[in-house]
Amino acid sequence: MENSGGIQGNITAGLAGRYAVALFDLARESNAIDAVAGSLATLRAGLAESVDLSDLIASPVVGRTDAANAISAVAKAMKLDSLTTKFLGVLADNRRLADLPKMIDAYDAIVADHRGEVTAKVTSAHPLSAGQLKELTANLKTRVGRDVAVVTTVDPAILGGLVVQLGSQLIDGSIRTRLNSFAQAMKG
Repeated sequence: MENSGGIQGNITAGLAGRYAVALFDLARESNAIDAVAGSLATLRAGLAESVDLSDLIASPVVGRTDAANAISAVAKAMKLDSLTTKFLGVLADNRRLADLPKMIDAYDAIVADHRGEVTAKVTSAHPLSAGQLKELTANLKTRVGRDVAVVTTVDPAILGGLVVQLGSQLIDGSIRTRLNSFAQAMKG
């Protein structure tokens, strides 16, 4: 399945993908692909840092008008671009804010595909330094033979090491997985 811009169906499957494609198409028409990507990155960071913001988008109790007003205030405070702000308003009106994290992921994947990049989702126990991120990006680029856009998340539960998702491939080098494997081996 292909749709606008030749984007592959696995990226755009589901509701989040359809919204992300619509946003991408509007951003491309407005020459605002990078501005929207930057705003979505800011929003992703805000969701990771603010429990209140995460609760707002996930709450089925907040009405459409209240959600739209609250998300508009958030967009203004975060200085998001106008297209992203309007998009968030549409999500609030359609009661789809809960799907926003998946939409951000799908948008990032569409932009990476548009640029000929591969997106790698990297989870670490602690934030990666700029040097570590640069080295990891270079190693992944060598491995896949294409430019790699790295999206990082921090999950202390993995204890150490990295978990890298590169397309459908998962490379789990976390200490948690190694300890679990060791525990299973000890059980016999």
